[in-house]
Amino acid sequence: MAGLIYSAITSLDGYIADRDGNFDWAEPDQEVHTLFNDLERSAGTYLYGRRMYEVMVAWETLPLADQPPFMRDYAEIWRAADKIVYSRTLETTSSARTRIERAFDPEAVRRMKASAERDLLVGGPNLAGQAIEAGLIDEWHMFVAPVVVGGGIRFLPDDVRFELELAGQRHFAGSMVHLHYLSR
Repeated sequence: MAGLIYSAITSLDGYIADRDGNFDWAEPDQEVHTLFNDLERSAGTYLYGRRMYEVMVAWETLPLADQPPFMRDYAEIWRAADKIVYSRTLETTSSARTRIERAFDPEAVRRMKASAERDLLVGGPNLAGQAIEAGLIDEWHMFVAPVVVGGGIRFLPDDVRFELELAGQRHFAGSMVHLHYLSR
């Protein structure tokens, strides 16, 4: 059985983007990106909301020749995985191995987890919030950036409560901290 993993870079006050939608403060350095690569290497499928897909699809066509090795590695990981985009408005996709689902169905995701040989990763706080509310998240990877943004798009939804078990932590040279939790 595969796990469903939620990972994101968040501000110290729990936002993945500020009030204006900016997340330039969250750009990972080589050390953090390399850990992201290692975490996502186990993924067979990405689950995205439309907005997160529109951010991530750049990896499909990013010219790799001039990129550092850790960026080329991530592009290869991303391109090799299947992608499911949950959107009521997106008509077509612009990446290979990608399909659109009109609505998030927790039971369908449970069946995917049960039959998948590789992990599923959920990207985007709105879609992740639905998975969190349905109790589907098995692993949580929170990369805490050393910044307070005061509001914006939250990493976690309101009105949910889960007991988690700390599985690991790591401090990076650039002052970012990785917290890895498992659902109980």
